[in-house]
Amino acid sequence: MTITIAKPRKATITRVTEETNISLKLNIDGSGIRKINTPIGFLNHLLEQFAKHGLFDLEITAKGDTYFDDHHTVEDIGIVLGQAFAEAIGDKAGINRYGFFILPMDDALATTAFDFSGRYGFRFDAEFKREKIGELSSEMLEHFWDAFAQNARANLFIKSEYGRNDHHKAEGIFKATARAIRIASEFDVRLGNQLPTTKGIL
Repeated sequence: MTITIAKPRKATITRVTEETNISLKLNIDGSGIRKINTPIGFLNHLLEQFAKHGLFDLEITAKGDTYFDDHHTVEDIGIVLGQAFAEAIGDKAGINRYGFFILPMDDALATTAFDFSGRYGFRFDAEFKREKIGELSSEMLEHFWDAFAQNARANLFIKSEYGRNDHHKAEGIFKATARAIRIASEFDVRLGNQLPTTKGIL
């Protein structure tokens, strides 16, 4: 069975508020090329890992009011990245829809389950010992993925366990989520051009 698809699946999103200015380009069918420039160094590292392990081409330029807090910048990047996936995934015909990945990261283990359902669902189960990892507030890891799931209109469940090192736990989460989304966005040859649902719409 042959699947006819419009490649590459891309999106370009710009979000400008009084708090942040974010430009993002996404190619789901990429090779992991990334150019990440935000004022939060550790977030740059995590987003680079996300692009590399998802094989997404990703370009992000972000400025924000980080002189007093990282909240707005991290949240808005999550919003824009979610919007980009919602746009780039298209009508979802022929995709796996679901993705699941368990990823070991040295002492940590991260698990992500993902569904391009068209509906929002989110759960984040991870604990961090440090208030900040580099310049990134640990509490913003959950908030980032919550904002992403809302705007991607997806179900996203993330769990981190066994980890002693907060850096490893955070990186494991981004890598596992990238792999799960990569699986969900890939095409199922047996499905052809059908939607992966009995509802007739996603």
